[in-house]
Amino acid sequence: MQVGTPILEVCGLHKSFGDKEILRGIDLSFETGKITVIIGGSGSGKSVLIKHLVALLRPDSGEVRLHGENLFTMKPKELLTARRRFGMLFQNGALLDSMSVYDNIAFPLREHRSLTAKEERELVMTRLEELKLFNVEHMFPAELSGGMKKRVALARAVILGPEILIYDEPTTGLDPVMIAQVDDMIAETQQRMQVTSVVISHDMASTFRIAHKIAMLYEGRIIEYGSPTEFRASNISEVQRFISVSGTGPLKADGAGPALSSAQTAGVHA
Repeated sequence: MQVGTPILEVCGLHKSFGDKEILRGIDLSFETGKITVIIGGSGSGKSVLIKHLVALLRPDSGEVRLHGENLFTMKPKELLTARRRFGMLFQNGALLDSMSVYDNIAFPLREHRSLTAKEERELVMTRLEELKLFNVEHMFPAELSGGMKKRVALARAVILGPEILIYDEPTTGLDPVMIAQVDDMIAETQQRMQVTSVVISHDMASTFRIAHKIAMLYEGRIIEYGSPTEFRASNISEVQRFISVSGTGPLKADGAGPALSSAQTAGVHA
């Protein structure tokens, strides 16, 4: 699909658990080859929304369309094929501690592809090199730093060549230097693979560094959607409060913000 056209669309999504309404009519589209960041506080519905994007939850009403096809009307085999178009980077990496780095990354290939040992190794080593991970294939997750775990988890997430990458709060618990490195990793992966990226975050500094579009989820509704510049200029009080609490207040509405890497300057905000 052409960059910038919708690849994934959420239409009128409602979801309740018992008497508690979590999603209250979500309408949101994700542009091909772009980074969309979904922000919101705890309890705003971010996790529930993400589970709907990959059809792990079924809505009370509404649709999630991938390439125009509703995930919730697909037959089981069609849905399985659709899910393979997604890659997921979990908050803690979710690496398998009993497996080496190589085996962690190769695991999806062994589950979904029939490759020779040589073909498998070429794919795994290429992903490691792309993410600047050298001589780590025989190491185990416990031997890796936090940033290295994130990159190994990303290598596993992209090994099947997904069209859409979902990052679940990738900078949570990291120091500022590591956050910047993860931001660069997300931006460089988007630029290199032209993959559509959906990032769940509550970190506004990180969001302003990487996002093409930002959507704010508040009490189960999208209350603002737009570019970083449009988002900073929002006149919605909840948006400005969220920005202010995050330490990147409206005084930066002129576009000033955290320094961008060369990859981000060239690709993310092109």
